[in-house]
Amino acid sequence: MNTQDVLGMSQKYIMQTYRRLPVVWEKGAGMYLFDKERRRYLDFLGGIAVCALGHSHPNIIEAIREQADKLMHTSNLYHIEAQAICAKMLVESSFAAKVFFCNSGAEANEAAIKLARKYGNTVLNGKNEIISMRKSFHGRTLATITATGQEKFQKGFEPLPTGFVYADFNDIQSVESLITDKTCAVLTEPIQAEGGVIVPDDAYLKDLRMLCDSKNILLIFDEVQVGVGRTGKLYAYEEYSVKPDIMTLAKALGGGFPVGAMLASEKVAGVFVHGDHASTFGGNPLAMVAVKAVLETIAEECLLDNCRLLGAYLREGLERIKSRMPLIKEIRGKGLLIGVELAIEALPVIEKCLERGLIVGSAGANVLRFAPPLIINKAEANMGLEILASSLEEIK
Repeated sequence: MNTQDVLGMSQKYIMQTYRRLPVVWEKGAGMYLFDKERRRYLDFLGGIAVCALGHSHPNIIEAIREQADKLMHTSNLYHIEAQAICAKMLVESSFAAKVFFCNSGAEANEAAIKLARKYGNTVLNGKNEIISMRKSFHGRTLATITATGQEKFQKGFEPLPTGFVYADFNDIQSVESLITDKTCAVLTEPIQAEGGVIVPDDAYLKDLRMLCDSKNILLIFDEVQVGVGRTGKLYAYEEYSVKPDIMTLAKALGGGFPVGAMLASEKVAGVFVHGDHASTFGGNPLAMVAVKAVLETIAEECLLDNCRLLGAYLREGLERIKSRMPLIKEIRGKGLLIGVELAIEALPVIEKCLERGLIVGSAGANVLRFAPPLIINKAEANMGLEILASSLEEIK
């Protein structure tokens, strides 16, 4: 089929829940995607921070191919070797004592919400309310859109589950003012990604940790987008020297294969008992070998160092563009998660960049989002900066 055939079939048979750009990808390799017409595009979005190792990384391909040849699914009624190995890797590299595997970020956050509620009801004498942040994003299920502090995601899906209240991100007084005798946990992204790539003050997460400790409530970090190397540390909480009680991961964790994980400290994880939570496909052998390949490759190829170096290099280049482009208002980010706030809507810039062979995304109506694979080099960074600059020049 050609591109128009696919577009017509997609519009006819698929629910129109996405505003899709008119491109059909044929294959990917490293930092690049190729469309049906074999045109090459430099990918600065990475499947929305998913493809940490780029496209078609041989380590992931080999791991999945080898596992698929042996066994793809058994269910969690039995022990899965690769799942045990990956849980050990995550525990030994983090604050956590136990891991629950699922299939997505929303599922991981659902699990975290359930675990926090179970802990609050059984250990904290019936506390079950969770404080989350305005402008946050935690998923598209009913519970996670309710935890998401943005009305645009909630409109039309009422009645929403109860038990959530919203504080202002990066404002410790706002959080403290909402804590009551019903509060069991505070849920936040260490860096708000979908909300505009909002980086908190250095002291904010430390203050949040101290506040939760003083009130004997849990601290939950949603690292679905900012975890697994995106900020230049394996986990974003390491940037702030703060350990949560619960953390969620997904996106980059499988390098393109669907997987999610909820990690918890010993005191919290223990309240989940047989039958409390489950996932038919969670932690399946294919997903687990992908996770193992991602974690091993990040370490072996020193991609955390590359993330820090290239993230700084990209931000410096963006600042140079900003100095001569009044369309750019502010540049924010950490590592290879970068937000460029514009004086205009982001969509025309995204479309113009796509025309010129660069894939970028948005994080809100007027913020460009850059989340390139961690394998990016300086030549590719320069190419992306040049395309962005020329696109902005044409639009202004």
